[in-house]
Amino acid sequence: MIVSFKLNGEETTARVTGPLSLLDMLRDEVGLPGSKSACEQGECGSCSIVLDGELVCSCLVLAGDVEGSEVTTVEGVAGADVLHPVQEAMHEAGAVQCGFCTPGFVVAAVDLFESNPSPTTSEIKEALAGNICRCTGYGAIIRAFEQLAGRGT
Repeated sequence: MIVSFKLNGEETTARVTGPLSLLDMLRDEVGLPGSKSACEQGECGSCSIVLDGELVCSCLVLAGDVEGSEVTTVEGVAGADVLHPVQEAMHEAGAVQCGFCTPGFVVAAVDLFESNPSPTTSEIKEALAGNICRCTGYGAIIRAFEQLAGRGT
């Protein structure tokens, strides 16, 4: 089956054979490795993408179900030579460790800041609750987004 959809603003087609997850299609068929495969159960957020305006775990979506949809991955949040403000904030705050969870945090935070440019700390924590980082205590990540929201020290 061939699926047609908009991927990071560009019309795209991809071949889907069998019960393939959107995560696997993005990584293996389309060549976008930014979304990470970790739990494959929708628990960690490493594979987070925006599908038709909703933040979802791509490991839980069947690739064939994206026909006619709009998908945004971490590769689509910024231009080729420029970071998104969310990415800049994480970099400046030292909020990137091994990088495995980073794409999911970036996509979730971009989704948050697009709907709420000035979230409270509680709103930031709630928006990121579906993402698990194994390297940090989340302090630098939260501080990065507080700075971006204009509330940080």
